[in-house]
Amino acid sequence: MKRNLPRLLVILTVASMVVTLPSCRSSKKVHRTFYDAQIETLNKGRRHGNDKNDNGVKDVSKQRKKIVQEAYGWLGTPYGYGKADKGVACDCSGMVMSVYEKVTGIKLPRNSAKQSEFCRNLKKRDVLAGDLCFFATGKDPEKISHVGIMVDDSNFIHASTSKGVVISDINQPYYTRTFKCFGRVPDK
Repeated sequence: MKRNLPRLLVILTVASMVVTLPSCRSSKKVHRTFYDAQIETLNKGRRHGNDKNDNGVKDVSKQRKKIVQEAYGWLGTPYGYGKADKGVACDCSGMVMSVYEKVTGIKLPRNSAKQSEFCRNLKKRDVLAGDLCFFATGKDPEKISHVGIMVDDSNFIHASTSKGVVISDINQPYYTRTFKCFGRVPDK
């Protein structure tokens, strides 16, 4: 079951995206249902101080759930450089900054490179829903220029320049090639 979980989540992601294509009107309901299924899978309750449940799945706090839920609310927002307006236009760092400020009250820096410096680096095994993922997608392969919010072990929400706010799989070749690090926003 543990090995099949990432595959199942990818299948659910693709299925939810296909279902949302026919009608914009139904997309919020479909995204909400998918969100609920993912969070339910990820959060089965802490046992004996361990950060994994009986199924080996990482637990997710209430605040992390709220971060992911707020990020889901941005899905479909068109891309707009330097913008951070839910449903209107945003870029990747603007969306992340707005989500964190609304849910946690923490004001992140405005650009993705500064956001990565603000965060504590994580190993992949320690990543939880609500943590950030950083990429070098520009001309400089060492300079962080893109950020997203992890929703599970492999999927993240981000503002794509060509598609607006979408869910992508971090294991896709493009993201594997441009990936730099995971980060956790420090508590207040």
